[in-house]
Amino acid sequence: MGILEKIAEIEKEISRTQKNKATEYHLGLLKAKLAKYRAQLLEPSKSAGAKGEGFDVMKSGDARVALIGFPSVGKSTFLSLMTSTESEAASYEFTTLTCIPGVIEYKGANIQLLDLPGIIEGAAQGKGRGRQVIAVARTADVVIMMLDATKGDVQRVLLEKELESVGIRLNRTKPNIYFKPKKGGGLSFNSTVPLTQCSEKLVQLILHEYKIFNAEVLFREDCTPDEFIDVIVGNRVYMPCLYVYNKVDQISIEEVDRLAHRPHSVVISCGMKLNLDYLLETLWEYLALICIYTKKRGERPDFNDAIIMRRGASVEHVCHRIHRTLASQFKYALVWGTSTKYSPQRVGLTHIMEHEDVIQIVKK
Repeated sequence: MGILEKIAEIEKEISRTQKNKATEYHLGLLKAKLAKYRAQLLEPSKSAGAKGEGFDVMKSGDARVALIGFPSVGKSTFLSLMTSTESEAASYEFTTLTCIPGVIEYKGANIQLLDLPGIIEGAAQGKGRGRQVIAVARTADVVIMMLDATKGDVQRVLLEKELESVGIRLNRTKPNIYFKPKKGGGLSFNSTVPLTQCSEKLVQLILHEYKIFNAEVLFREDCTPDEFIDVIVGNRVYMPCLYVYNKVDQISIEEVDRLAHRPHSVVISCGMKLNLDYLLETLWEYLALICIYTKKRGERPDFNDAIIMRRGASVEHVCHRIHRTLASQFKYALVWGTSTKYSPQRVGLTHIMEHEDVIQIVKK
């Protein structure tokens, strides 16, 4: 029996089993087995096939955004509109067969946008180059899920299921569980909050499935068995996702209103170029980028050339970005902007910068 058959069988068993107090251990074990088989699926086969056309693209720019969606939802049209790259777009499916990169220039930042081939159902098992598409998506900072507004919610549910099964968790944070395998001493289990979905026995059963008998486990929040399995496996990617509904010019205004009010959703029309500027603003928020301007002593700030950093970057990060030896020669910095109590404020290396701050670094 192949891995795919085993996965299908466990999924059937899970859907058949009633969820109640008596079956929670059984379900927990099934979920652990399922995660194990899926991890095996993702490992590349030992016998390498014929070398195909290269798929992954070198990371460039300040951030990376992957476009994921079913065939013919307007991913290539979107790439051509947003960037100076032309991606072939036609009215038949699978026009794009490989990964096409483009660059969005916005607020002084270069954001790399990847147009990936359409995903079909069963992509996680490798259908239609699905495995490579999903592997590239794992390296992105944000996923834009392009959906056809005329198709309702079917596409969104299917795509979420595909990404979920390969360990991509959308718009979720990492579970706050401390887990450390040990050499001996059995299982030490603690929790700082009352647990309603997991118990010590269930945690033990799941760990036995992974042949782990000695470990330290501390739950700092009330997590599900699925989230605990994610912590054990450890190769899960937690990333923000923006659901973009294209072709809104073909549906009623009530439907557009309903879609636009859903969380993490933006409605656009590539054909009529509607709402693209708002999408860029939202994307900027999701990427959590900030611009920082530099200033020389006695001169005006240089507003043409910004340093692009992640939100939460400190003065030390800015020093490293300018030159790697600058932090060791650092005396103090003067900062103008919203991160200071008054302008200019004299700060040290640990000061956290905010968007559009101006910094002047003074060396020893």
